[in-house]
Amino acid sequence: MTRTHVPSYPRDRIKVLLVENVHPSAVEVLEGEGFDVESLKESPPEAELAARLEQVNVLGIRSKTQISADLLRAAPRLLTLGCFCIGTNQVDLDEAKRRGVPVFNAPFSNTRSVAEMILAEIVMLARQLGDRSREVHEGRWNKVAAGCYEVRGKTLGIVGYGHIGTQIGVLAEAFGMRVLYFDIQTKLPIGNNRPVPTLKELLGSADYVTLHVPATPQTDGMIGEDELAAMRPGAYLLNASRGRVVKIGALADAIRRGHVAGAAIDVYPDEPEKNSAGFASELRGLPNVILTPHIGGSTIEAQEAIGREVGLSIARLVTAGATTGAVNFPQVELPQGPETHRILNVHRNVPGVLRDINRIVSDHSANIQSQVLATDPSIGYLIMDLDHDVSDAVSRDIAALGTNIKTRINR
Repeated sequence: MTRTHVPSYPRDRIKVLLVENVHPSAVEVLEGEGFDVESLKESPPEAELAARLEQVNVLGIRSKTQISADLLRAAPRLLTLGCFCIGTNQVDLDEAKRRGVPVFNAPFSNTRSVAEMILAEIVMLARQLGDRSREVHEGRWNKVAAGCYEVRGKTLGIVGYGHIGTQIGVLAEAFGMRVLYFDIQTKLPIGNNRPVPTLKELLGSADYVTLHVPATPQTDGMIGEDELAAMRPGAYLLNASRGRVVKIGALADAIRRGHVAGAAIDVYPDEPEKNSAGFASELRGLPNVILTPHIGGSTIEAQEAIGREVGLSIARLVTAGATTGAVNFPQVELPQGPETHRILNVHRNVPGVLRDINRIVSDHSANIQSQVLATDPSIGYLIMDLDHDVSDAVSRDIAALGTNIKTRINR
């Protein structure tokens, strides 16, 4: 890999490219830092995007733009990449790390929007409101009570008790529901929510099962024939997490047989790249099935908050080297002292790197005002504040080390 030494740019020369109609709140944050921001409503074709990335320092995307290793190699000046969404599986995170590019996302900002949608869908499923609404639109009057229930007193099972799962648990309790949850990590319960030790126990205990897990090899197809069979007869399934978590064919069969009484699905194994007609799914046309086009976080409030959250993470990285919240990088944040220049160094995590860097500092008789190093198994990330008069020479010598991935200096 080509070793990189990035010069210190004036803020108005930091070029930011935002694609996929990122909310204007992000533009406001980044322009407020003095950066040169270009915002596009669509994501360009890959070849055009690659050409643009030759001059880009910051790239912002949403969920549909795929950032491959080839695109990252086409971006020699890229300092950071922001995903203005929760997921980051559209980015080659390992290649980004190998090239010294921290990747940020928005794990907090759309939690309320998703939680509110799930609670609304629980009520809709309980009352078969999707079917009744469609029937009236079609001119049919079908006033029935059979198979319709209150949600008060029913049991909700939450699979994945993270930011969204915990908020759903709070709202469900306010509806008078009993809440169980399962997570592979030990999580502190909120309110009267109660953990269960296994997924199978949750599936067999819940009237409603809602999924809020990340896309990992372990969650790929985690709800299939056996898991659906383990659900209570007449229970409901909701998925607003990732499309490959549920085996759609198995779910469709369980609904046709009446074992599952209904479902609300917002994510799919294969989703169109843009708004269009002709979406296909085995779930289309089935009774008491709510299908939505990946809109769990699609509210004005969520998009504005996501723009601010990721925009601020990008600004802190560019101006101070802070990687707190990066999904693929060691976590470092250090207040910069007065009258210093800051050297930011990403290097391969092999023995002797810090020794070599300290020797360079000593050779230049530099005075380190502050320094912090964090590592993961493959890379190390160093922030070092030095006196002005030696910072350029120290930065160049560090960048010349064989272990260097990327070194830049902030003045």
